Amino acid sequence: MILHIGVNEGKFLPPFYYFLKEHFNIDDHKFYLFGDDKGFENKEKVVFLNSKRQVISLIAVMNKADKIILHGLFSPRIDQLLFIQPWLLKKCYWVMWGGDFYFPEKQSFLRGRVIRKIRNLMTYIYGDYLLVKKWYGAKGKYNECLVYPSNLYKKCDVEDRKDDLSTVNIQLGNSATETNNHLDVLEKLYKYKNENIKIFCPLSYGDDQYAIRVISRGKELFGEKFEALTEFLPFDKYLSFLSKIDIGIFGNNRQQAMGNIITLLGLGKKIYITNNTTQWQLFNDLGIKIFDVNEININVINNKEKKENQLIVKEYFSKKNYIKQLQNLFKD
Repeated sequence: MILHIGVNEGKFLPPFYYFLKEHFNIDDHKFYLFGDDKGFENKEKVVFLNSKRQVISLIAVMNKADKIILHGLFSPRIDQLLFIQPWLLKKCYWVMWGGDFYFPEKQSFLRGRVIRKIRNLMTYIYGDYLLVKKWYGAKGKYNECLVYPSNLYKKCDVEDRKDDLSTVNIQLGNSATETNNHLDVLEKLYKYKNENIKIFCPLSYGDDQYAIRVISRGKELFGEKFEALTEFLPFDKYLSFLSKIDIGIFGNNRQQAMGNIITLLGLGKKIYITNNTTQWQLFNDLGIKIFDVNEININVINNKEKKENQLIVKEYFSKKNYIKQLQNLFKD
């Protein structure tokens, strides 16, 4: 039995669960999740840890499991359970999210110890694996995996833009978190305030107070040319929104927003990111043309670079590659 443990936020784990149901034998898996049941219409093989009794029952399940897949390390309870049962770490596979290991000075002592001793680390961003080894002295093995369906290339049967094609539509960031560095990017874009641009800023989740600051500054600098997206959009509507974007700007100071970036690249859009992040290194290693957020202009990507990017994204971030990675993970 393969045990999946995590904190459900409704965005990544439900699609992963349904992907397993579609392509694998769900009877081989059990999910024990903190949080609510958001996104789970079908709860077969899913237990939500809403009481101390259920958390205690998890101990026995962890010891019986053949493998434990940790979907991020965001629960102090899980840190504690792994710390007091170190023998479990040899069968643990940690899906590295980013927020659970970046800024090591903010992570707990227990989490640092768990990260150091965990046997297997799952990510497709090798630079993140190297950072964990550097920051925590992690000794685990690198397991390349695209981890969630949100990171896959999406063949988009969406309509092309039918609005004013002379307007350059810009997406700024992916969430209301300070690591997006919205305010800094807004200042970089300010020199184009009199150009025919429209800035769309997704702020549907994260820090509400930070979102208010971003909206205030965006409106102050760009007026009606700045539009905040504060409501969570269903996947098909969000995909339609992304198809209308010309340029995506992600000033994140760490690995973040990969689902957005991969989808936009697959749609042939121009992407700006920070040049000292692990995702910058990933895209360069793959041969994908991306641009430095410190050198922003509002020219769209040329057709040659667009097509080359799309071919690479379609091949590497494919469902076929993802299924093969999961098969290797589950059969070991």
